[in-house]
Amino acid sequence: MTLVAGVDSSTQSCKVVIVDAATGVTVRTGRAAHPAGTEVDPEAWWTALQHAIADAGGLADVAAISVGGQQHGMVVLDHGGRVIRPALLWNDTRSAQAARDLAAEVPDIVARTGSIPVASFTSTKLRWLRDAEPENAAAVAAVALPHDWLTWRLRGFGPQNPRLDALTTDRSDASGTGYFDPVSGEYDRELLELAIGNSGTVVPRVVAPGESAGVIAASPEFPTPEGGIVVGAGAGDNAGAALGLGARDGDVVVSIGTSGTVFAVTATPSHDETGTVAGFADASGLFLPLVATLNAARVLDSIAALLGVTHDELGALALQAEPGSGGLVLQPYFEGERTPNLPDATATLFGMTLASTTRPDLARSAIEGLLCGLADGLDALRAQGVQAHRILLIGGAAQNRAVSAIAAQVFEVPVVVPSPGEYVALGAAAQAAWALQGERPDWELPIAAEPAIDTRPIIRQQYSAR
Repeated sequence: MTLVAGVDSSTQSCKVVIVDAATGVTVRTGRAAHPAGTEVDPEAWWTALQHAIADAGGLADVAAISVGGQQHGMVVLDHGGRVIRPALLWNDTRSAQAARDLAAEVPDIVARTGSIPVASFTSTKLRWLRDAEPENAAAVAAVALPHDWLTWRLRGFGPQNPRLDALTTDRSDASGTGYFDPVSGEYDRELLELAIGNSGTVVPRVVAPGESAGVIAASPEFPTPEGGIVVGAGAGDNAGAALGLGARDGDVVVSIGTSGTVFAVTATPSHDETGTVAGFADASGLFLPLVATLNAARVLDSIAALLGVTHDELGALALQAEPGSGGLVLQPYFEGERTPNLPDATATLFGMTLASTTRPDLARSAIEGLLCGLADGLDALRAQGVQAHRILLIGGAAQNRAVSAIAAQVFEVPVVVPSPGEYVALGAAAQAAWALQGERPDWELPIAAEPAIDTRPIIRQQYSAR
């Protein structure tokens, strides 16, 4: 059996899965925590990766590895390969004004990068660094993303071997920087210089899908098989999840986590001037237009707590109510909203009558409101030319029977709920197998639920009327 490893270096933790390269079946796993916060010393990621690999039984029998990681972010290095300051993560919002400034300064930025810059993008964080910490900005010799830096360290580089020209990335993560064109596959050096204020800043070489970024040679830290371990290109987390799910052109992934995301694998690039859709690249050679919402699983947390029930009990209550919740509509903007862009909005409950104000109708309205917000995201993708043939519904809330059943009533597309899994890490493992074997693996996707299409137009009609 040939084994490959995939890494998911997320905001909260580092997960490692080691799988059979032929089938994708998981053989063993490991995990280690990351520190909390919106800025983190990258050495904490490196330490966590080493602990997670050890927890997974090591790499001595592993033929290839690849790293998926949290997107965007900013790791800045000096000429000696040293980290200049703690990395700013995607969820650090101090660069919001810098994002607005860059968008105003470059009217054609969507045509050049596929996206309007927001505070999560690397370019905006570099601009913030230029303005807020000019001494640090002047010391920047190279800028990398979290997965780029970890891949570089795995391959034996760092302050002890500061080969900045050995930094690598992939097109999916590069497309979230704000200075990369996902259509041409090239960096926009003018935008990079506009962001950081320095010319000549090193950026990672973009490794093509299925290409190897290099090898891990044997060392005391990582005993390896003879010949070393092949290292895949790596990927941003959403693109990694798409690979792990085996998503192809026509698949739309709807992820219900703390925030919600709707993204498609498509052959058509997106250029949304409204900024609703981010025009990213995927990790297979196609594109990954993406819509993000702020309000997702925590909507259900809030209503379940209000009703004094568990999530399973919330679902059971919801299934007691009819589609449309008797006219009760929850617009779930508990934390403002990003899509639509209403940062100061609050949640509102409409349609309260003596008949509709019941526990089952409230439970159902929470699930319907959550899913309608995500369905609006799908509409935004379709407006960019995306063809949706299948919805892959993932995230912890997707396993709730009521959520999957109501999703089949909200979306006018077949809904498939994969079994729970570490899909970002599995996508990285698929990438490792691809780099090792020369072709993308076609692993079977385990399915937890596949509800029949049961479209109920009343749900979205009521929601859109508000």
